Amino acid sequence: MPRVPASLSERLACSAPLVLDGATGTELERRGVATTLPLWSADALLQAPALVGRIHRDYAEAGAQALTANTFRTQRRTLARSGLGQRAAALTALAVALAREAAASVPSPPLVLGSDPPLEDCYRPDLVPDEAALASEHAEHCANLAVAGVDAILCETLNSVREARAAARAASATGLPVLVSFVCWRGATLLSGERLADAAESVRAFRPAALLVNCLPPENVAKCLGVLAAAGLPFGAYANLGVPDPLTGFRRSEETSPQRFAAHAVAWVGAGARLVGGCCGTTPDHIRAIARLLLGQGNN
Repeated sequence: MPRVPASLSERLACSAPLVLDGATGTELERRGVATTLPLWSADALLQAPALVGRIHRDYAEAGAQALTANTFRTQRRTLARSGLGQRAAALTALAVALAREAAASVPSPPLVLGSDPPLEDCYRPDLVPDEAALASEHAEHCANLAVAGVDAILCETLNSVREARAAARAASATGLPVLVSFVCWRGATLLSGERLADAAESVRAFRPAALLVNCLPPENVAKCLGVLAAAGLPFGAYANLGVPDPLTGFRRSEETSPQRFAAHAVAWVGAGARLVGGCCGTTPDHIRAIARLLLGQGNN
């Protein structure tokens, strides 16, 4: 029987870094399942749930120690655009169950994280809703994640201080561990133009277990790690490989090999990162290369 996974705090207290998984949405595309907006990867929960589970299992077998459930677009707001708003809780539960089943398929089960992303476009901070909507909708999604049974909530790809604060507050209210991750394309600056340092400070009151940056070019990570380190909390990064796309959400790139991406991750760990993985465009092969270099594991 698989061992019960250690808690997030126990994993972060270990000397070895915590290896996160890689992309889900672009991996679905790579395997032939369309991820057009507005539902993006959430559509696969309806059209190809077995493939979602297979992707999670591939990451677990590659050595990922945390799987992020496919809840990036299972909020009521997004689903309502396809007439599915009333299925937010059910689809969130399905996404978490698929990740949990995959985690249980390997001898050392990974943690299962619930994704709590921006309510609107990750790359459009100008679309961030008003405070009332941020509070109520992040609260609903985080409550759905908690009921579904995630080990921690990953507030990710946050592009403004205002939404980061709302997401972190809602996630913290569940009583679960919280990870907060920001998107910075150029330097240590959010897409809103606000400083990463200010964003990190804005969520400290909610006692996140770690601060991260994600969905940024690997070359930009180093410019952000020092800022995260200064916050005095565990920190990490999971970069992307490609560029945003108006139709599919993201267009993956083949330019960075798994070995080269893993070398980036090793450098991040050398700078103090405690959590490393991949975002849009990365594959199980990229995570396997990281796990081999950092942990000496990951199946062929």
